[in-house]
Amino acid sequence: MDKSVNTDSGSPCLLHSCNECCLETEMPLTKKDVVRIRKKGYKTDEFTYEKDGELHLRNRMKKCFFLKEGRCSIYEDRPEGCRIYPLIYDSDSRKFITDELCPHRSEFKVEEGDKDRLKSLLRRVEKEKARRIRLQP
Repeated sequence: MDKSVNTDSGSPCLLHSCNECCLETEMPLTKKDVVRIRKKGYKTDEFTYEKDGELHLRNRMKKCFFLKEGRCSIYEDRPEGCRIYPLIYDSDSRKFITDELCPHRSEFKVEEGDKDRLKSLLRRVEKEKARRIRLQP
């Protein structure tokens, strides 16, 4: 039986009750992510911080702001980067890889569409970062 799954499902994470990627996260956020999470009643400055013009998920006590009792409290509305993880872009090798920090990476099936989604996400993050930097005094 093939245990691999598309990266968007998060199934291995749920199956193994794993939250390794939620510890000391540096997950970038897009405007769409922020809007979606704000609709849940959170204030932007509660769950984000800005670093070099880029918005990121805030950590609280070295854990993602939304990690509660070992689970993501906004799982259905989690950021796009969280949905794509453990697929990452390694700028040194210039390749898409599954993050070695993910203990269940071998259970994810990475498809071409996942790589396209990550490329699109990276472009949006860079574009929004450039706009944010231009707008700073």
